[in-house]
Amino acid sequence: MNNKASIYNLFLLDIETVPHYEDFSELSEEWQSLWIGKISKTMPENFSVSDSYKEKAGILAEFGKIICISTGYFFENENREICLKIKSVYGHDEKQILTSFLQITDAVYKQNRNFHFTGHNIKEFDIPYICRRLLINQMPLPDYLQLHALKPWEVNMTDTMQWWKFGDYKNYISLNLLAKVLGIPTSKTDIDGSKVREVYYEEKNLPRIVEYCQRDVVVVGNIMLRFNNFSLLKEDQILL
Repeated sequence: MNNKASIYNLFLLDIETVPHYEDFSELSEEWQSLWIGKISKTMPENFSVSDSYKEKAGILAEFGKIICISTGYFFENENREICLKIKSVYGHDEKQILTSFLQITDAVYKQNRNFHFTGHNIKEFDIPYICRRLLINQMPLPDYLQLHALKPWEVNMTDTMQWWKFGDYKNYISLNLLAKVLGIPTSKTDIDGSKVREVYYEEKNLPRIVEYCQRDVVVVGNIMLRFNNFSLLKEDQILL
């Protein structure tokens, strides 16, 4: 992607997830056993099962749930400036979040079948997580998420982490570090991914998480603009 037109094919995306239950003790005996089986080989011998659940369950689609999906797309305003429109769906009912998300993506797909899901580590986290949670909630996968049989080059997805690798497959970079090295304002101000569970279950402050998720979308948008040699977004070019 190296021209202005391609920017308008990007559909920016970020999700926030938490453990499905606040505490390990709320799981049934069967699910507790399944959790122990899932993480026992990757945790140190003296690990706390309860602590591991709080720390790790949210990032595993089998044990977590989605509480917010923020999306964004670029458009050109009357001054021919590139702007970013952001929309978030969030709440405590994951199935309703997913339903609303599919309504958005269905509309995008009908308008532009060349759209690209775009995000940081989206290929290995956000999109697979959404697909798994759709199936867990007994919801059908739309055509544009039927990814399991596609070859890598057939997938319409732009991943800023993969882009930054430039073929160096052992390289990993966080969104925060990538933004920093590119001179882009970070989204990690009063919260980061490790704090989402605490803010959701203990502070019960979902709006704070939504704001954080939206900031991540802005950061990804600015990274894509920088990759394509465009100016970064100003505050009045971001519409919520």
